[in-house]
Amino acid sequence: MDATKSTEDVVTVDVDAAKDLLNSGHRYLDVRTSEEFNKGHIDNALNVPYMFITQEGRVKNPEFLTQVSSISDRDDHLVVGCNSGGRSIRACADLLNSDYKHVTNMGGGYSAWVDKYLDKSAQEFKTSCKFRP
Repeated sequence: MDATKSTEDVVTVDVDAAKDLLNSGHRYLDVRTSEEFNKGHIDNALNVPYMFITQEGRVKNPEFLTQVSSISDRDDHLVVGCNSGGRSIRACADLLNSDYKHVTNMGGGYSAWVDKYLDKSAQEFKTSCKFRP
């Protein structure tokens, strides 16, 4: 049996490499909350929140893997991102542990994407979607 994967086993790329992967056919899985996603996201992104914000604080989505498997196959090539990279790297580890074969974390998340590829008017999306307690 394979050892359990951790965040150290996740391949992380910068936004330029992620864009290249997306342009070559990879799918983008955005693991931010629906509220964050609705404020702005990468074109053609799939959205499955990895965590929810509740009155008790952050809570991991107990249906995350089931929801991802309903929209993606384990052999799909996925680039996973959140706002800054924390949730997405944990989501990648969970996906690898569920036999997803081709999972890549986008370092810096949507904030880095906004900094690199969107004009200054889009900066409001970056600051308004910060996932902080």
